Amino acid sequence: MIVPLIVGTLAGVALGIVSGLVPGVHANTMAGLLLSVAPLLVGTLGTPVLAAALVAALITHTFLDCVPSTFLGVPDADTAVMVLPAHALCLEGRGAEAVRISAFGSASAVVWALPFCLLFLVALPALQPAIDWGIGLLLLAVACYLVVFSESPEWAAGVFLVSGLLGLFTFRYAFLAWNGGDAVLMPLLSGLFGVAVLLSAAGGAMPPQKQGGAVPLTRSFVRCSCAGSVAGAVVGWLPGLSSATANAVLASAIDYGDDRAGFILATSAANTANAFLGLAALYALGRMRNGVMVALGTLDLPPFSFLLFAAVLSAAVAFGVTMLFSGTAGIFARVPLGPLNAVVILFVTLLSFILCGPFGLFILAAATLLGRVPALVEVRRVYCMGAIMVPVILSSLGVPVL
Repeated sequence: MIVPLIVGTLAGVALGIVSGLVPGVHANTMAGLLLSVAPLLVGTLGTPVLAAALVAALITHTFLDCVPSTFLGVPDADTAVMVLPAHALCLEGRGAEAVRISAFGSASAVVWALPFCLLFLVALPALQPAIDWGIGLLLLAVACYLVVFSESPEWAAGVFLVSGLLGLFTFRYAFLAWNGGDAVLMPLLSGLFGVAVLLSAAGGAMPPQKQGGAVPLTRSFVRCSCAGSVAGAVVGWLPGLSSATANAVLASAIDYGDDRAGFILATSAANTANAFLGLAALYALGRMRNGVMVALGTLDLPPFSFLLFAAVLSAAVAFGVTMLFSGTAGIFARVPLGPLNAVVILFVTLLSFILCGPFGLFILAAATLLGRVPALVEVRRVYCMGAIMVPVILSSLGVPVL
């Protein structure tokens, strides 16, 4: 099984690098690509190679997706909130540092996720009915905490609820998009957290980018990586939740304005831990948390230990690749921000149209308008995560949203 493991992992890492570096392309896209040629791959290389490639692509994506979020300010579903402090560090000439912190956060999640996988596989399946029932109440409590302890509870509640309505509308009418389903997340989150920020960004040139130094293994590092890994593990196991939900929850515990490095570390850990525990949930409960798990569910699955080994191996390779890409920060030094932001906005608009058609452009425009509000009323942009949290809360409580 060593040869299929290595071949599949390396192929998945290559696909994950592409999906991580290209804004708007997710590991689910690569899973669909692999499934389209699955009969050929299974017939020539075998099912274990395909399964390892799917897992490796997902894990690698969680490492590399910080690069466009940091240097271009374009989020995907997993980096929507993280893009704010990461891009802010980039504008201070610390983009390489932000990417390195993110890489260490994802790497630390692997260490935490391994015992979590064993614990969850053994202890939680019997408790799953009770856990499913309490998801909506848990998220509702988190949302209330975020709003009550905000700078302006009235405006925070307003932004949260209006973004929730926009999220409900987006998911309810996702069938109007050309590709439907998860594709609508791209214009929704890019408008709220990407284009809205870029439109209000200052001009001038991007400052010279410093090469990141060593990331200190302090007590704060351990605390933030543990918090992020726990949050990612929880949403990776529970139905209907995603890394975006975990990141919103982390925003209630770590102030991304005061502790940007800690927040980047925690959210990156959450993204990677989510991928690991999603794999554990597939084996323990037969539940599929994302497109990659859906693709795996169509195969004759190899042993869990085989795919767990592929995940760890791909994480090790992806860590090195991410650290390598942190050195590309110098490319952006002294780049005029006005033209760069315009090009990024144009790219996001074009990609929204390609993925979702006219409906995607409408969602992008509406989300961008709403995304401008937090800065105007001086509340944190995290309340725009109501676009994800409100639909999840309502569906968890049994309220139909689709």
